[in-house]
Amino acid sequence: MNTPIKLGAYALGLVVVFGGTFAVGGLVGPQGTTAKAPGAHATHGGTEQAARTASVPGGLQVSQDGYTLVPETTTVTPAERADFRFTVTGPDGKPVTRYTKLHGKWLHLIVARRDMSGFQHVHPSLGADGVWSVPLELPDPGVYRFFTDVQPEGVKEQLTLGTDITAPGDYQPEPLPAAAPVATVGDYAVRLEGALTPGRSSRLKLTVEKDGRPVTDIQPYLEAYGHLVALREGDLAYLHVHPDGEPGDGRTRPGPGITFFAEVPSTGTYRLYLDFKHGDKVRTAEFTVRTAGAAAAPEQPSGEASEGAGGGEGHGDHTH
Repeated sequence: MNTPIKLGAYALGLVVVFGGTFAVGGLVGPQGTTAKAPGAHATHGGTEQAARTASVPGGLQVSQDGYTLVPETTTVTPAERADFRFTVTGPDGKPVTRYTKLHGKWLHLIVARRDMSGFQHVHPSLGADGVWSVPLELPDPGVYRFFTDVQPEGVKEQLTLGTDITAPGDYQPEPLPAAAPVATVGDYAVRLEGALTPGRSSRLKLTVEKDGRPVTDIQPYLEAYGHLVALREGDLAYLHVHPDGEPGDGRTRPGPGITFFAEVPSTGTYRLYLDFKHGDKVRTAEFTVRTAGAAAAPEQPSGEASEGAGGGEGHGDHTH
């Protein structure tokens, strides 16, 4: 992923996969153009696969191109930490055992409840038998969507497979927080600037402050200064994007601003999750955004994330 050619293909893949527009409250920010900046990141995937599946946003399929996400169980006990185990089977029906790394990891597992609460980003371990395993806790009852960003060895493009996992119990959906330009994460405040236009790769800038001061020493996390996931309300259509530039490229600064290029697939309401690392901990800032013409959500507190137990590397360094 470190060559300009790879980064350019990475960026173009995002342009093809996601198209749409949103407004963050009354925020008006810089608007991108159809062409991405040189060296910019996009989805983990590339252009050919994106073109073939442009009509189906990531994460809506449990199986793609002969590869299938197969959990050992589709029901887990809420508020109980236990190993979650699954396989990715290939066209031959057997568990895949060899993969290509994506941003320093063999697989990225993203979890969110159907009301878009309870976000986690973890990295399971792979056994010799092709079984993935990760300690995981689903904090509350409900149906959760599990997404896997993964690239089996020999496959040209990254796959995002998705499946539902149920935590039985008295499900009480949480109202979606109102759209707001600032999310707070403990002592940190993250400001979102930018707007998206249908069919165009547009620029988003997220600026990180701590105690009112710009953070200029954001730490690299998974070979980038930040990771951004977008989920669409209703079906949880998924997009994983990465910032323009990377650590050590000679031009990208470690904060306070992190710039992304992204598109969304349709009119609607979205939830954005920004992972960034500072002080040796990964934190997640969350935003609600609405496209033009989308109905406003019930008024709730501004964008937020709380510090506490989270997934991260699967070793407790990630706070939400």
